[in-house]
Amino acid sequence: MSYFSYERIGPGHDRQPVPEPRPVEPGEWPKLEAALAVVNRDLTATLPEQDALVLRVDPRPSLPPGGIDRGQVYVAMPDGRWHGNQVNAWDPEEGDPLEPDDEMTVLRVVADAAQETVTELLWQVWPVCGEHKLGMHARPAGTAGDWYADGTDAGGPPVWWCRGGRDGASHDVALVGELAATLPGKQRRALRRTERKRNGGR
Repeated sequence: MSYFSYERIGPGHDRQPVPEPRPVEPGEWPKLEAALAVVNRDLTATLPEQDALVLRVDPRPSLPPGGIDRGQVYVAMPDGRWHGNQVNAWDPEEGDPLEPDDEMTVLRVVADAAQETVTELLWQVWPVCGEHKLGMHARPAGTAGDWYADGTDAGGPPVWWCRGGRDGASHDVALVGELAATLPGKQRRALRRTERKRNGGR
């Protein structure tokens, strides 16, 4: 539904300025914020020079005046750019909540959005399976190779999944948020040193 279909245009009705996208305020979207903190652990582990991703709200109204609309939330680069779908898709006419109730679904949706933003805006595959050197995707643990997002979830926690090599040996690589554990020892040690520096040498 277009916002402009509700906007009066003509004599005496000036076009209202469209608000600019803004950062999410702390506590505004608690489940999305918690999920992004988990995903940012994987970003730090695998791209240590990259600053953490953030949530941005595009407040352009999508409902008629008087309707409830908290904006569309996106996973963005620190400079505010994003790519891909919003992470708070909901349908008020269907009685959907503003945030999904299931934290595992929220985590998978945020991981998908983070991957799309990083891949498209940094022009690189992320995250990458250390064994097969292929891009991975977030999906419920234990799903088969033919799983798709609109199908029935297996119910497992979100993992980074690799389709495997030519033999098709797909596998779950790590829980989302736990990619640091899959790094070679030298990289894990370097990551710990970096984290100590960020925390003031503690």
